[in-house]
Amino acid sequence: MGQIRATVRVEEAAVSEVSAADLLSKVKRCNQISDGKYRTDREGPATVPVCNTNDAVFWKADMDIDCDGQVTDECNKRTDPSFRSSTAFHQANGKPLNAEALPYVVVPGRSAIWNFTRSGIKGAGVVAVIYQNKVEYAVVGDVGPKRIVGEASYATAEALGINPDPKRGGTDSGVTYILFKNSKVSPIESHSAAVSLGEALAKKFVQNN
Repeated sequence: MGQIRATVRVEEAAVSEVSAADLLSKVKRCNQISDGKYRTDREGPATVPVCNTNDAVFWKADMDIDCDGQVTDECNKRTDPSFRSSTAFHQANGKPLNAEALPYVVVPGRSAIWNFTRSGIKGAGVVAVIYQNKVEYAVVGDVGPKRIVGEASYATAEALGINPDPKRGGTDSGVTYILFKNSKVSPIESHSAAVSLGEALAKKFVQNN
């Protein structure tokens, strides 16, 4: 399957908005693709499978806050004891991503449980993140621990009305992550391009799955 790209010049014409309910209606059943399940926290039980569809993979989990990347007012060593000044994927200028400004999702590291690249998921791929009837389009921006799932950037949480504080924020459940296969936003830091491509892929997902 060819790679689907978006650029800053993506034309936003004539793509009707897809609702959270539309997307959730297509992820009610899980065709598990992962060889096992993920934890949502280091000490918790492994309860979250990665599920497969024709056009995407998805999981339903919590949301922990990732503040890694560029140092900003809200994301730094003072606000986040676990802060790292790097992300797995980088902007076009080589700098790490800006978690405070860019909605992005963290995928679990490659392991015997699941290797995201083998499912057509890659850095800058488009993700529809759904919480309480809201949809936010994000990109795959970072890679996390091999056995934990359910993490997104400060900006993703804020856009969905989730407390984005890296120490006390996030939510324990109720978040659905739909990652569209073979998609890529270019440049990765263009949120408008992610939204445009995300809307188009979401419409296709609802029609075809």
